[in-house]
Amino acid sequence: MPDHHTIKSHKHLQIFGELLHNGNLWHLNRRSVAKAFAVGLFFAFVPVPFQMILSAGMAIIVHANLPLSIALVWITNPLTMPAIFYFCYLVGTWLLGAPEQKFVFEASWQWVVNSLSTIGPSFLLGCGVLATLFSILGYFGIQALWRYSVSKEWQKRSKR
Repeated sequence: MPDHHTIKSHKHLQIFGELLHNGNLWHLNRRSVAKAFAVGLFFAFVPVPFQMILSAGMAIIVHANLPLSIALVWITNPLTMPAIFYFCYLVGTWLLGAPEQKFVFEASWQWVVNSLSTIGPSFLLGCGVLATLFSILGYFGIQALWRYSVSKEWQKRSKR
């Protein structure tokens, strides 16, 4: 996990000021980690710049573990983003019942603006659905995994 001093001094996170000094944002417990997974996985599928800032803001609001919330956003990084967002587009076309459209990505603002009317609805719907789905799965998956881990430890203790 990222060091809390690094996160507190990050130039883009300075907008949160003293809120970053809340000790509960740095603790690892079942609830804070499960919330961090929900927040981080949700914002990993939100196709906007500065996902880390959005994730940090939400982590502060819901009292999730801040470093973990920020780190999980990096599931969508420059290497994985094309495949993940293309999958989001496919899910959106499937949900809308729309035909797949062939397109070639261009790194320009004009391409983004033009694409919003063609592939945009399918892409944004897919991103929203997958963000929500993985957020829920992450939250309940971590809750279940944490409880299972604790129960196994208690069983080992009782055998000793």
